[in-house]
Formats: sequence, structure tokens, C-alpha cells
Amino acid sequence: MDRVYEIPEEPNVDPVSSLEEDVIRGPNPRFTFPFSILFSTFLYCGEAASALYMVRIYRKNNETFWMTYTFSFFMFSSIMVQLTLIFVHRDLAKDRPLSLFMHLILLGPVIRCLEAMIKYLTLWKKEGQEEPYVSLTRKKMLIDGQEVLIEWEVGHSIRTLAMHRNAYKRMSQIQAFLGSVPQLTYQLYVTLISAEVPLGRAVLMVFSLISVTYGATLCNMLAIQIKYDDYKIRLGPLEVLCITIWRTLEITSRLVILVLFSATLKLKAVPFLVLNFLIILFEPWVKFWRSGAQMPNNIEKNFSRVGTLVVLISVTILYAGINFSCWSALQLKLADRDLVDKGQNWGHMGLHYSVRLVENVIMLLVFKFFGVKVLLNYCHSLIALQLIIAYLVSIGFMLLFFQYLHPLRSLFTHNVIDYLHCVCCHRHHQGRTENSEPSCEAETRQSIV
Repeated sequence: MDRVYEIPEEPNVDPVSSLEEDVIRGPNPRFTFPFSILFSTFLYCGEAASALYMVRIYRKNNETFWMTYTFSFFMFSSIMVQLTLIFVHRDLAKDRPLSLFMHLILLGPVIRCLEAMIKYLTLWKKEGQEEPYVSLTRKKMLIDGQEVLIEWEVGHSIRTLAMHRNAYKRMSQIQAFLGSVPQLTYQLYVTLISAEVPLGRAVLMVFSLISVTYGATLCNMLAIQIKYDDYKIRLGPLEVLCITIWRTLEITSRLVILVLFSATLKLKAVPFLVLNFLIILFEPWVKFWRSGAQMPNNIEKNFSRVGTLVVLISVTILYAGINFSCWSALQLKLADRDLVDKGQNWGHMGLHYSVRLVENVIMLLVFKFFGVKVLLNYCHSLIALQLIIAYLVSIGFMLLFFQYLHPLRSLFTHNVIDYLHCVCCHRHHQGRTENSEPSCEAETRQSIV
């Protein structure tokens, strides 16, 4: 992943004595080539082109049902992508008819990519020159286990390029979980039913799988940035690789299980899947209503109550889409201005994976005992076992990341091993007499780095 601001491990900077003694002046930020913007645009265009191609093929073969669902998934995700980019860039308050027209014909990511490339080339030509408009940015950074407050100047052009990157990160998540996940699931279902894999459908599934994996990886990175907004976060190649393997195994195993379950029960599986999604969708709203809190009115300064409600509904739909296929890494909190709970919340993570594991086992048992021979040359028991192992391995990589590879694990009050030990200790103490030893909470207070 590319980064806009790069600060060395031990910056050769002088303290700013005129402001605060513990504030360090950082070096001038360097701009990098916007690879992430190009990659997100490539995924969007590739998935859109392959989806429209399959719509044409389905229409030519008079497969109206398959054509309708393929086109619907493409249109819904494309419209949400356009709205996301317009919202982040605040285009409705600007006089930009060309950009709005490109969004209207669903080519907004293309024109935004061109704008970002033009901004990058402008910065490249002016490299070494001082910008007239700068702003000061302060972030905390962990150096040798110590918190250091670093301050540096950010030019207007670099900040604009950073805004493009942030917009495309959010766009990639919208595309992944509101478009690519249902598209990939449905195309896998069609492939299983038809027992053939044409080239166009294979290309569409590959684009969707890459988009989902990329979106889930970004979801983890953005979750860390949101929770630790005051800190400068840097993820190395090993951390990114661990997250990618974790998310790839988690999502692929979950989607394949859903497809096998749906192919077994067909229309009878729809109520179960819809109920599952609705529970995730309404869970944040139920907590919000039970808390008695009022709707936050300062999400965006120019928003009316209707606009705020639309934003909350959109965020909730995205949250439900993410949690339906994988863990969102954040817990939605509608009463808060930031809309998320910034606590570590190990219990929420443990509950999610426990429920999903039970669901996956139940769906695979249904596939094994009640399913027809949808895969003629394969043993259903072996398929079910492999999928469960893949899901458990993904959980193992998740625990590995939080225990050893999280960039700010030294800030955790308790780590994964402490939490698991405390749960086991609590269960052990429930069966003991009054003369038992003190609870495990005191025993597990220890340094985690």
C-alpha cells in the first residue's frame, strides 16, 4: 500500500522549542505515485466490463433470470460508488458539470483517476519548490516504545492527492462488499448449477475475488486508522501479507459455504440468508434505540436531519454487507459522531467468529446430508472438512496479527492470549469453592510487548 506521508523511524529533526518541548518537527512530506488509485480504477473498470459482457451473453442465450441478477448487482454497486466519490469530494456544492456528468454515466472513477494523475504530475514538476499554502499536522508515533509527537507541514497539493487516495479507499470497500461479494456469490452459484465455466464468467469471478480481497484488506487498515486517529500508522509487508491471507481464506471459505448451502436448498435457503442479513442490519439500530441517545447532528456541518439519516442508513448497509461475509474490524455506534466504537472490544470479535463458525458448520452439514450430488466427482465430506479447516486457518492468521503484528499492539490493555486466558480462568473459577484463589484478571495484567 502506498503512503502519502513518509517519516523515518528516527527522524533527524530538532525540537520546536518555541511551541512545546515534546513536539518534534518532522521532515517535509514526500508524495508517491498513486498506485492504489490506478489499481482501484482498474478493478472497477474490469469488473464492470466483464459484468456487462456476461449480461450480453445471458441475454443472447435467453437466460433472463441470470441476466437480471448480474445486471442488478453491477448497477447497485456502481451507483453507490458514484455517490461515495461525490460525497467525499463534496461535488454538489461545486460548479463541476463535467465531473457530475461522468458520474451520471457511471464513469466517475475514471475522471477522478485522471484528476489524481494530473495532480501527481503537477507535484512532480514542482518538486523542490515551496508551496504558498501549507497546513500543520500533528500525529503521535511510537519510536523505541515511546510516544513522540511529530509535527510537519503539508502542502495544499499533497493534501488534495491524499483526499483522492482516501476517497478511493472508501470506494473500493463499497465496490467490494456491496457489489463484488453478491456478484461473486451469484456467479459461483450459476457455475455450480450449470456445471460449466465460460471464459467471461471466469474473468468476472476473478475480478470480483480480487476486489473483495483488496476491499477486506483496506477495511482492516482503515479500522486501525479510525481507532488510532492520533497516531501515525505504518504497516510493513509482513503485516499486509498476514492480513491478506487472513481475509482471503475467511471470505472465500464463507462464500463457497453459502453457495453450497444455497445450491442444496435453493429457494428454501433464501429466508435463512435474508434473516441473517437483517439481523446484522438492524443490530446497530436496536442498540441505538435502546440507549435512548439522539441522532448525531454534526456528522457533516451542512447536512440536514434527512441527510444525516441517509448517511447513517448507507453506513449501516455497508456494515451489514461487510459482516455478512467477514468481520468488519469495527463495531458501529450510531450515537457517536465518529459512528464507531474505538475500543478494542475483544468480546465483539470473539462473538462474531463463534457465531459464524457455528453457522458455517450447520450449512455444511445441510450440504452433506441433504444435498444432491452437485459435485459429481468430489466427496462432500472432504469438501466440508477442507472449508472448515480453511476458515479455522483464517482465524489463526487473525490471532497471529493481533498478537504479534499489530502496529500499535503495545497500546492494548490486554492482548489475545490475555483475553483467552481470562475467559478460561473465569470458567475454571465458576466451579471452585469460596476458598479458591483470586480471579484471573489480576494474574493476566502483564506487558504484552
